[in-house]
Amino acid sequence: MLLDSFEPIHGVLLCEGEDIDPSLYESEVDVSGLSPEDLEEIRKLHASDTAIDKEKDSIELRLAKLCLERNIPYLGICRGSQVLNVACGGTLYQDVERELSKKHSKFDDRKNGVYVQHINYEDYDGHRHVVNVVGKTPLHHWFKESMEAGEGKMQIRVNSHHHQGVKKLAQRFVPMAFAPDGLIEGFYDPDAYNPKEGKFIMGLQFHPERMRGPDSDEFDYPGCPSAYQEFVKAAIAYKNKLNSSASVLPQSLKLDGEMEKKRKKILRSFSIARNIYTGGLGGGLHPIKESELEAGAEFLESNTALSLQQDNRLKQMGATVRNAGSYKRRLKLNEERERLARNVMGKMSVEQLSDLLAFYHMMGKICSEVVERKLNAIVNDIGS
Repeated sequence: MLLDSFEPIHGVLLCEGEDIDPSLYESEVDVSGLSPEDLEEIRKLHASDTAIDKEKDSIELRLAKLCLERNIPYLGICRGSQVLNVACGGTLYQDVERELSKKHSKFDDRKNGVYVQHINYEDYDGHRHVVNVVGKTPLHHWFKESMEAGEGKMQIRVNSHHHQGVKKLAQRFVPMAFAPDGLIEGFYDPDAYNPKEGKFIMGLQFHPERMRGPDSDEFDYPGCPSAYQEFVKAAIAYKNKLNSSASVLPQSLKLDGEMEKKRKKILRSFSIARNIYTGGLGGGLHPIKESELEAGAEFLESNTALSLQQDNRLKQMGATVRNAGSYKRRLKLNEERERLARNVMGKMSVEQLSDLLAFYHMMGKICSEVVERKLNAIVNDIGS
């Protein structure tokens, strides 16, 4: 898989880019209500943003989901925040100006402070609008002093250069800031936020790193660099946690002569069973003694901690086989199942196959770790 080339991943920062393909988040129940004429006008007005890149969408969504599965620190800025929301089942406004402004049409928007200009092509870095910050969130913590030093309002002014935004926020997230028109400008996962412990899952619609004065390196607010500082802190902590986990792996057990013979006998039993499973009985194997398969069978039968699924899988491999003839019939059944599986997978998309492969790769790793842990526990019990 392409994502394997990124490993090891200690943190992901995704920033701006083109619009996300609407088919990835919009259902028949949750439609934009935009007419074909509206969509055509949007494409003309925002030509540089509306050129969909499906390959980029696929890669970035898979990357975001990987971070969510492994709790890898993730910071999404602008499009990156939208990717994060869509990856968790949220939706987007295809055009904030046309969809969101309809809710405020009964107001004199500008007089009531409801109207918000979210994009200004003539003033990319200089354009700002107010956002209302939610208390007791990371964003509040970072900008608290600036808000108290001002008029005491829970507000800051942020840059803005986007025509899309979060419509329905995914259930796992909590908003951190709203524009006056109600658009969510920042969100995070409170259950996955503790930078010191390597936890950081957050999305910001604005660019704190670009909130500076003209021809100046000075930030609008002292809190502007905080999102990046905390993200880096989380990435370093996550990396250290991975390294620490790797360094405390149990050392190889030293077995006495009798235990070592027993271990080799069990391993040979599994090896024979594997060869039967992968090559059948007629693959030029040496004659198999029933006692050689018995060793693996006895080991499995004594290990009652195995789940039913694991036990069935190992039986399928032949580890508990005593009658080679009956196992040969099972092999034929497996061949039929394999043929059916190939037919089904042949109809799946590349993305579906990639997700399926990633799932079984993860399950394989988990199974290997659990089996190794159980083997060590059994050997320790026998040795004591």
